[in-house]
Amino acid sequence: MVIAMKSVSVPRASLTVRNLDAATKQALRERAARAGHSMEAEIRQLLEQAVGREPAMVSRTGFEGSAGVAVSAGGNAAAGLAGKRIVVVIGGGIAAYKSLDLIRRLRERGGLVRCVMTPAAQQFVTALATGAVSGSQVFCDLFDRAAEHDVGHVRLARECDLVIVAPATANLMARIALGMANDLATAVLLATRAPILLAPAMNPAMWANPATARNVARLRADGMAVVGPETGEMAESGEAGTGRMSEPLAIVAAAEKLFKPQPGPLRGLRAVVTSGPTHEPVDPVRYIANRSSGKQGHAIAAALAEAGAEVVLVSGPVNLPDPPGVDTVHVETARQMQAAVEKALPAQIAVMVAAVADWRTEGEAAQKMKKQVAGGPPVLRMVENPDILKGVANHPMRPGLVIGFAAETERLIEHAREKLLRKGADWIVANDVSGPSGVMGGDVNTVRLISPAGVEEWPTLDKAQVAQQLVERICAHFRETPVTA
Repeated sequence: MVIAMKSVSVPRASLTVRNLDAATKQALRERAARAGHSMEAEIRQLLEQAVGREPAMVSRTGFEGSAGVAVSAGGNAAAGLAGKRIVVVIGGGIAAYKSLDLIRRLRERGGLVRCVMTPAAQQFVTALATGAVSGSQVFCDLFDRAAEHDVGHVRLARECDLVIVAPATANLMARIALGMANDLATAVLLATRAPILLAPAMNPAMWANPATARNVARLRADGMAVVGPETGEMAESGEAGTGRMSEPLAIVAAAEKLFKPQPGPLRGLRAVVTSGPTHEPVDPVRYIANRSSGKQGHAIAAALAEAGAEVVLVSGPVNLPDPPGVDTVHVETARQMQAAVEKALPAQIAVMVAAVADWRTEGEAAQKMKKQVAGGPPVLRMVENPDILKGVANHPMRPGLVIGFAAETERLIEHAREKLLRKGADWIVANDVSGPSGVMGGDVNTVRLISPAGVEEWPTLDKAQVAQQLVERICAHFRETPVTA
């Protein structure tokens, strides 16, 4: 038997916050404030209770769309971003495409991400793609009726633990420096009390412009953190220089650093590290080099940064990514490395790891050198390269702790002790790079730490462990011998 039910037509009603009386709206505001979430979330919770449903878990952060994101197997929820409410402001530049990877990296580490896009940003990436990657609503318009019924831009600004601006274009940074609030992005940045991390990206000429330099100085003085920009090829054909936005992992590392519960033991200290080989040109095709991979120097730079130091890494040509949280300067020749190291002074720590070529040709041939039918190979007149370690150890702005590396194939301790005295260093890290050791280009190292106090024998370790152990010794040195003003 089928029983037919008569349908009843129920008149529809439209319920919006705007239609509520002032007293009701005030009561909702007070309830939402006590609960620590938005009016929208409070209304949703009340309606669910009214119809007899168990209220959904409402985020106290206002990041309901991002809560509950699963951390991927490769993620690191213990990295300092787990549960952190992060607003990513995407500026209008070609580097905006990197912001999608940045969002993914933040979520992998347990971050709760909401995105704000400037109108110019939407010319490079879509709100649809950004929302798909972030897993939450994307905010684009300051005058969005759906979001602004309870002053959404202020809610975005207040209900977050960090704001990341990536890319931070020249135009966007200029407007932030002036305190403008003429779109949603700048309104959020002006209203927030959370830390702000800027990742600049622009043409090298724009970055070098004095106006940009003034704006960045103003923003730093206002307490904003800055990561990058990096040096390299630009999106424009034939353009290269400083202006590339830092890679997403470097931005994540900078964000994690802002949430470190305790300052690192080397906080407030500046370190200069050299790494890799140098290439000394013979002609436009050939150069003199060595087998250094840069793995040890890069690992030391990363470990120093992890310990809280401000690190400048001067790197020769290597096939390694720049360590996160480190200011990396890329060079090719010994003379370029010397200039970059001296420019990075003053510093309190110098770790000269690079395998610098001892000699270079007296002059680089303008054209490729050809084989001669008769007469044998050409004669190369060699001249000595600058001694970077000795120069730093005897510099008027000498760092308080100067550490050199000695790569030897025989009489390791004897040669390392001679180098310690001849160069004027405080410590020498000596390693055997003879053929069977596999140190050059490999992943492990067996070192001895030579100092005026004697020789420390270290076990065979991977290069990251060597770096960590060396940085622990550096920390101990500064505990025993604090830096004086």
